[in-house]
Amino acid sequence: MKNVLILILACCAFSASAQAGLQTGRAATVAHKYRVSLPVITLPQLATKSWDDRTHTQHIELHIKRSLDDKNIIGLKLATWRLFQPMGIVWWDGLLDKIESESEFYPGHVRESGVGITYQRMLWKGLFATVEVLPQFKTYLDAEGEKVGDGFKLYNSYHLGYHFAFGKQKRFFIEPQVHCQHWMFDTGTPQAFKAIDDKWRDYFLFEPNLYFGIKF
Repeated sequence: MKNVLILILACCAFSASAQAGLQTGRAATVAHKYRVSLPVITLPQLATKSWDDRTHTQHIELHIKRSLDDKNIIGLKLATWRLFQPMGIVWWDGLLDKIESESEFYPGHVRESGVGITYQRMLWKGLFATVEVLPQFKTYLDAEGEKVGDGFKLYNSYHLGYHFAFGKQKRFFIEPQVHCQHWMFDTGTPQAFKAIDDKWRDYFLFEPNLYFGIKF
């Protein structure tokens, strides 16, 4: 609970600082101040008929952002997903082998959901860097779907990508990017899940992704 309170205070300070910067800084020069986007991975997640399959992550993610000027963009990240194995298993660890053999599967699933803050900085033309901080509340379920515990995680990610706008008024955009993530304050994990988590890292490197969205 202490970590949650600290994060709330940090969010308030971030918001106040952003508003002050907006009032005293240079005037915005962007045509569209607001934008909404989501990762492409979300669509097949929603369309598939295998929503309850053992390895389905049920990933839903939405970004709502505001441009302070032509360089600085702040926003909210809303996300929820379901894990069937540790997030710290990367491709060079043989992720596909781990899925096929089920050797590193949890004894159930963990649902992670949260609302976080993002800051995006335009570096050069469409090139950008983004930092995202996402506090997550975790719910642990056993193989029968019964709740066995609750936890908290602070999930952070760092992105480098390129913004491509298109359409008559450049309202639509795509953002191919690569990002790295790590997580802190990972608390409340049941022992059966923790025994598997402890084998792997608390970070994931170089994940490619593609976001698309609309400005208004």
